[in-house]
Amino acid sequence: MTSMDLIVQKYGGTSVGSLERIRAVAERVVASLARCRRMVVVVSAMAGETNRLLALARQVSEAPEAREVDALVASGEQVSAALLTIALRALGRPALSLLGHQLPVLTDSNHGRARIRSIDPERVLQALAQGNIVVVAGYQGVNAAGDITTLGRGAGDLTAVALAAALKADLCEIYTDVDGVYTADPNLCASARKLDRISYEEMLEMAGLGAKVLQFRAVGLAWRYGVPLAVRSSFSAGGQGTWVGHEDKAMEEVLVSGVTLDHNQSKLTIAGVADRPGLAARIFGPIAEAGIVVDMIIQNAGAEGRTDVTFTVAREDLPAALDKVKAVAAEIGAQGVRYEEQVAKVSVVGLGMRTHAGVAARMFKALADEGINIEMIATSEIKISVVVNARYGELAMRVLHDMFVPAAAHPGGREDR
Repeated sequence: MTSMDLIVQKYGGTSVGSLERIRAVAERVVASLARCRRMVVVVSAMAGETNRLLALARQVSEAPEAREVDALVASGEQVSAALLTIALRALGRPALSLLGHQLPVLTDSNHGRARIRSIDPERVLQALAQGNIVVVAGYQGVNAAGDITTLGRGAGDLTAVALAAALKADLCEIYTDVDGVYTADPNLCASARKLDRISYEEMLEMAGLGAKVLQFRAVGLAWRYGVPLAVRSSFSAGGQGTWVGHEDKAMEEVLVSGVTLDHNQSKLTIAGVADRPGLAARIFGPIAEAGIVVDMIIQNAGAEGRTDVTFTVAREDLPAALDKVKAVAAEIGAQGVRYEEQVAKVSVVGLGMRTHAGVAARMFKALADEGINIEMIATSEIKISVVVNARYGELAMRVLHDMFVPAAAHPGGREDR
């Protein structure tokens, strides 16, 4: 007897990066049927395919229309879904592939960064009732006008979680090229170790702060709908990965669960802004209208009733943000605009920070002892983030990991559960 009714699995680009790997995924999916009665699989494009398609668009035009770019890049997931379905059928298993517009995954019209409005699970349920393994192309949807949309890079995770929520799945498994969530990037920090489990809240913070293992919006949706998540490697057998779910007492006892590094940040400063009501809205309104997400913001009081406003954005958004800021600065009579193309944001995250005092003081002292200057600071209930010069980002991450994580092992932690 199987223990679960429905599992949703998602496989990333490296997991389906070749025909050999697609066949291996098909074998893993079939083996997983020993654990459940029904199976839905979400796939990304083959590794490198989205970048290849984007490069083709740029070769045709320096500024290709966003609607057509979405139509182009969505084909990558279509190929993966069809090939995996063919592989499953070759193993003797009934399977059916579905694209975003065939469900449909209904989105808004923000091409390249569309947000899901609703998912109709009826066609998936019908296909499951007919005994099929259903393979869904991730990352894509359709707007009210019938145009293909894409959900943003890494949004195959989001498709999987949204489907799991709509189908009320017992579990959503995210298969990737790592075997779970680590306390830091193991490629940069030799002492990083895999976590057996982590709370939705901690994972949401880490994903938003640069951890690449799960997409930020996917974690938020999983938390909202209580979708149980497991992060596992598609290249190893038997490992249980990392479980993401609601916090418990054992999680709360851990001071710091992880240290993240985000090199994909730029810093802008509008200098000499008049200190009067409404100017902050004038500055950030056009940036928001352009779909640019602002991360950290600080305001420093200056002389003669003027202030400097400094904030960070993703590095790929710097050119657009700079255009908006320069225009606004001229309109409001600011004294100038400065920017750093690349800065590093280093963060410590942990539920235990709610009840343990002195984390910030220890963090700042550790960085000072290494001669690392802090340019910006932001905090929440369970995280502290600092912006430092890009050249010191990796050093800062390792210093903070060595300080906090050795004393922060999850009680009873072990490799498998």
